[in-house]
Amino acid sequence: MALFERHDVVVPPSPVLVVALEGWIDAGLAAATAWSAMSDEIPTEVVATFDAEELIDFRARRPHLKIVDGLNAGLTWYRPELRVGTDRNGIGVAFLVGPEPDFRWKTFAASVAALAVELGCRIMVGFGGFPATVPHTRPIRLAATASEPVLAEQVGFVSGELEVPAGIEAVLERACSEAGIPSVGLWARVPHYLSASSFPAAALALLDGLKAVSGVEIDTTSLREAADLGRQRVDELIGEGGEHATLIRNLEEQIDEVEGTSLGRLEDTGGRLPSGDELADELERYLRGNPDNPVWPEPQDRPEPTPRPEEAG
Repeated sequence: MALFERHDVVVPPSPVLVVALEGWIDAGLAAATAWSAMSDEIPTEVVATFDAEELIDFRARRPHLKIVDGLNAGLTWYRPELRVGTDRNGIGVAFLVGPEPDFRWKTFAASVAALAVELGCRIMVGFGGFPATVPHTRPIRLAATASEPVLAEQVGFVSGELEVPAGIEAVLERACSEAGIPSVGLWARVPHYLSASSFPAAALALLDGLKAVSGVEIDTTSLREAADLGRQRVDELIGEGGEHATLIRNLEEQIDEVEGTSLGRLEDTGGRLPSGDELADELERYLRGNPDNPVWPEPQDRPEPTPRPEEAG
């Protein structure tokens, strides 16, 4: 039984495969926001839909029921999709979007790699974000996981040996690499105290990284405006508390020292700094007290999944 249904649409030549599946390794909603921005600008068509029955735990990701005047008007079953489009410069892009599978990861990855070969994809680029001890006041850096040293060096990486729980993106990297497609995961380093909120600066970093490794480009003006507004609002909040401002200042000095730009040693604060969790808790309390004026806009709605024929009614 095939794991996906192929659709007859025109595929641009040598597309870039962008993986932005909804998964747990997406601090600051970096991947979700980047995909939302791209889907706003790049019209796409569905080239393949994957079988949700085989891949998704419906108790964790329940279908959406449409009710009209008390009548059951149909269900929408969310599932992974492969969409294709062309960016502003005519570069082809294939987007793998939708929920991260709950089951059959190896089979899913093999199917995606086979599709990528069939479509002639020239590189796979994955999106994600992870919490890091960095301040929101400095440029967001990326860390790479890649199939080739040149790709890792182009993006930047965490040196040394690490062993961490993997998301589906890592499995897709391996599968595409084994199929002959160079693969790189772009991971935005999101300030740990903001990792549970939408953080547009992280999405911007992902889109900049995508352009650097593949040439794919979109207009990020509105996203940059949202990032600037978000920083301003967080600056205002943190400015209200001395301990929080001290935490940010020390994070800035640590980053500057690592990057070779610090002009002095870390100052002695003479007291305990609030943790990232404590700062995040205060940010959440602040946001709950201002429900009509969020720090920054949430990602816009993404394209609806294409219903199966039997779902339309």
